[in-house]
Amino acid sequence: MRYSYRTRNVCAMEICFDLDGNVVKNIEFTGGCNGNLKAISKLVDGWTVEQIEEKLRGNTCGRRPTSCADQLALAVREAYNSQLAG
Repeated sequence: MRYSYRTRNVCAMEICFDLDGNVVKNIEFTGGCNGNLKAISKLVDGWTVEQIEEKLRGNTCGRRPTSCADQLALAVREAYNSQLAG
């Protein structure tokens, strides 16, 4: 299923991705650091929610308490939890 997540406190405005069970694919960021976010999207394509959280959760950007990578980890967990809730 396709999910969209409105980010908070980062340059990217939105993250869209497909979630099949706990596997995340086809990640697309709107806004933000284009090259870096394309690279992150390619690197974690096919990873599980848990793998993304393990590697990306808690990463910060400059003085911000979050980053686009951290926001991705939050987004996939939220989507996964909503999928489980039905």
